[in-house]
Amino acid sequence: MVANILHYPVVIVAAVAQNGVIGVNNTLPWRLGSDLARFRALTMGKPVIMGRKTFESLPPARPGKGRLPGRPLVVLSRSSFAVSADDGEVVRASSFDEALTLANDLAQRDNAGEIVIAGGGDVFAQALPITQRLHLTWVEALPHGDAFFPPIDPAAFREVLREAHSAGERDDHAFAFVDYERQSSPL
Repeated sequence: MVANILHYPVVIVAAVAQNGVIGVNNTLPWRLGSDLARFRALTMGKPVIMGRKTFESLPPARPGKGRLPGRPLVVLSRSSFAVSADDGEVVRASSFDEALTLANDLAQRDNAGEIVIAGGGDVFAQALPITQRLHLTWVEALPHGDAFFPPIDPAAFREVLREAHSAGERDDHAFAFVDYERQSSPL
């Protein structure tokens, strides 16, 4: 398994509703400007692994900037998908192990320090057993959805930081930034 030879820790960055929902119809079920700012800060300069549907849900690229400026993207997909020159640095992986290998190489090239997993639900589920840290935004809402975050084993992760926030002018809901650290060695 590739996870045994990674040089960089794997972290998950996600926003999750109280009912585990992370998406509906390939979109976010809320508007949380504060969470988007945190996502940018936590992922800048690091390779980001995501599924094809998550990639396609990103806002269109701005010319010369890419879909997520300053972050190379590793998109997990069993089939080909459209990527334009404006999308920035995007590579396709056909398996999770291949995505980890590519992201590890990008992290080494860029001296990134860690590999970020950014969704969707299936990718989070594959990554959770080898993840070192979770940076979650718990959204105080119970939206309808069709994409869910996998359950977190309390024996595997412990909460190390919690910052509660009221909804700001760019936020639909109150939320809490919560960080978790793995308590035991990943598989």
